[in-house]
Amino acid sequence: MKNTLLLVSSFIICCCGTSQNSTTNQPKLDSKASEKTESVAVTYAESITAQELKDYLYTFAGDDFEGRDTGEPGQKKAAEYLKKQYKRMGIPSPLGEDDYYQEIPESYFRGGIKSSENVLAYIEGTEKPDEIVVISAHYDHVGVDNKGNVYNGADDDGSGTVSMLEIAEAFTKAKKDGVGPKRSILFLHVTGEEKGLYGSRFYTENPVFPLENTVTDLNIDMIGRIDKNHQEEDKSNYVYLIGADRLSTELHDISEKVNAKHTKLDLDYTYNEKNDPNRFYFRSDHYNFAKHNIPIIFYFNGVHEDYHKPTDTPDKIEYELMAKRAQLVFYTAWEVANKLERLVVDGVKEGE
Repeated sequence: MKNTLLLVSSFIICCCGTSQNSTTNQPKLDSKASEKTESVAVTYAESITAQELKDYLYTFAGDDFEGRDTGEPGQKKAAEYLKKQYKRMGIPSPLGEDDYYQEIPESYFRGGIKSSENVLAYIEGTEKPDEIVVISAHYDHVGVDNKGNVYNGADDDGSGTVSMLEIAEAFTKAKKDGVGPKRSILFLHVTGEEKGLYGSRFYTENPVFPLENTVTDLNIDMIGRIDKNHQEEDKSNYVYLIGADRLSTELHDISEKVNAKHTKLDLDYTYNEKNDPNRFYFRSDHYNFAKHNIPIIFYFNGVHEDYHKPTDTPDKIEYELMAKRAQLVFYTAWEVANKLERLVVDGVKEGE
């Protein structure tokens, strides 16, 4: 953070300078301002570190959280932990005061699942606060089996959950330094994903912010491991992206651009194919936004031998790679949140 003040000063000078030029040059100047804004983002992206992710995850995916089964004591502990972290960082809830929980009654679930809650935190935009960029991840898992084995869910989806905490901290540092974001950011930790995408469906049926004002959902579900298709060293610097171009080619282009400039991951679109037999596009929480024609990206490392097993533990996470993947989400959100116009939706609504 040593260069924060210098970068912020340069950013402000640039903005002041552009405001004095004629409107005939505006598109060019807007491009320059965008480049300057993006360069400022590097400082905050670099605050997302492997060590901090590791520190979070060893707690969040530890035995004390009892596998975070929906509606059970471990999930309640996990929700309280998330609330505590947002309060520590000074990031408020959009629900007001001390209420970070969007309550979901037991009657909403099937199969004897008890009442649960989504956890929401919010950074208000400086210029377009009514337009919302959602970053989501499910924080629950599958609990404990009848032999007492804890399903820690370090990758699924502890990795996405703690990445959101780091991304939130990066954005709040930027706001405290006076550099945005222009649009509001909603950090949406959803429950019930493992049981049938309940939490994200409940949110889109009972949105805190109107869905027509929701610009995108960037959904993180498993970004801490390497799957069998990328075990070789020259293939391990990757992440699967699903859905980026389905509803907004502009969102896809932004993702490609920031990755090429900053994170330099191999973006694997294997599971984005319309005829993909795995149908991952329909199987995580982003889909409940996509079906309302809200552009999405699903960030995913693919399944592995520990998927939905007690062996999905924090010691098996690739933390440096996970940090780079989280930084990609941050850069994409930063660009979307700070661009002059909201994303263009030029795709077609996906049917199930």
